[in-house]
Order: sequence, then C-alpha cells, then structure tokens
Amino acid sequence: MDQVFKNRVAIVTGGSFGIGRATAILFAAKGAKVVVADCIEDDETMNAIKSMGGDAIFVKCDVANETEVQMMVEKAITAFGRIDFAFNNAGIEGHSAITHECTTENWDHVLSVNLKGAWLCMKYEIPHLLKQKKGSIVNTSSVAGLVGFQNIPAYTASKHGLIGLTKTAALEYAKTGIRVNSVCPGVIKTPMIDRFTGKNKEIEKQFENLEPVGRLGEPGEVAEAVVWLCSDAASFVTGAALAVDGGWIAQ
Repeated sequence: MDQVFKNRVAIVTGGSFGIGRATAILFAAKGAKVVVADCIEDDETMNAIKSMGGDAIFVKCDVANETEVQMMVEKAITAFGRIDFAFNNAGIEGHSAITHECTTENWDHVLSVNLKGAWLCMKYEIPHLLKQKKGSIVNTSSVAGLVGFQNIPAYTASKHGLIGLTKTAALEYAKTGIRVNSVCPGVIKTPMIDRFTGKNKEIEKQFENLEPVGRLGEPGEVAEAVVWLCSDAASFVTGAALAVDGGWIAQ
C-alpha cells in the first residue's frame, strides 16, 4: 500500500457503488482511513478495503437528511478523531422529462440530494477542517454541470448549482488552508449509467460514439482525479471544476 495518506481520514459519500466505491478504495490504498457513507449498505466496498489491510467504517446516511449528515460526520470524528478529506459524491439522476414535464416531486428530490446534500456535508465537515487549518473537499458535479443536457433539467440544474457552491466555498476558505474543488465526470461505467441506458448495448454504443476518446470512462479514472485534488500535489488548485470526460465538453 502507498502510505502517502497515512494517518489521514477521508469521508466518501455515495461510497457503496461506482465512482464512490472506486475512490474509497483508492484512498484506502494510499493509507487513509475511510468513512464510507451511503444510504444503501453494500459489502463490496468495505470488503475491498479490509482485504488490503485498510481501515474503514460504514455509516448509513441519506445526505438530504441534515440529522443523518451531522451524525455521519460525528461518527467519523468518534472513530478516527479527525477529517482531512471529504468527497461529497452522493447523487441521483432522477427521472427523464423535458423541462415543463418535470414533476415538482422529481425536481425537489434531485435538488435535495445532489445540491442540498453536498451543502449539508460541507456545513458539518468544514468546522473540523477549520480546526486543523488544512483540508480538501471535492464535490461531484458532472459534464451536465458545465453544459446543458436535454431531458434532465433537475439533474443539470443541480450539477450547475454545485459548481457555483464549490467556487463560493473555495473563495470563502481560501486563506484557511482548506481547498474546495469539483470533478465533472463524463459518461462513466456506473450503476447510474446502467439505469439510464437500461444496459441496452445500442444506447451504450451511442454514448461511446459521443465520447471523443471512443469509449466510456471507468470509475477508477475519476477516483484518480479526486485523490489528486486532495493531495499536496494539487496545493495550488481550488475552486476548479475539473472535467474527467474523455473530451466531451471540448467538442
């Protein structure tokens, strides 16, 4: 194991699947203690971390619920005594519909999880980072946070909003030693994409053709970007919206 993050503690929300799982495992591989948070408990992430000799706890948490977010952060402090990194990654895609057919329920649910959820996480993570006068937060936005996407108005709005929230926090805490950035994944092979495509090979191929690199991304490729943003190698990077998208938005 690479011990560059030895004695450091990372929170990863949405850690049971996809990008969250890959990032939690990579943090652990680099020596960090990991708090895996998700509203669904899945053994694969925890088993992978423990199999490499890593240290992690699982906390069941709905990031849209303030009480649960507060308790999640408190459990992290109780278990490990500190927080160094936070990957606020939990998110949902919601239902597809054009703007005037998007239901109020879908709008509220998507914004509550994707945008309010990330804000709640920062609300309770940042005070602990301020005590240490150092730390790094990475929020998961999307290429849909950088350009418009038809048929997912709530998701697109939430991801655009998350970039604005990230930039605001980056400026507010720039002189405190806390860096705040976002990653903007393109089409990545995750359960979310499987739900979107229905695992239809023809639809998947259409997405592959839209990617300039000619393939879908892997969760581990986003994880590498997240971990780099948290590392000292990115010490002069804050307020960034880093596209990890195979060139999607360059078109």
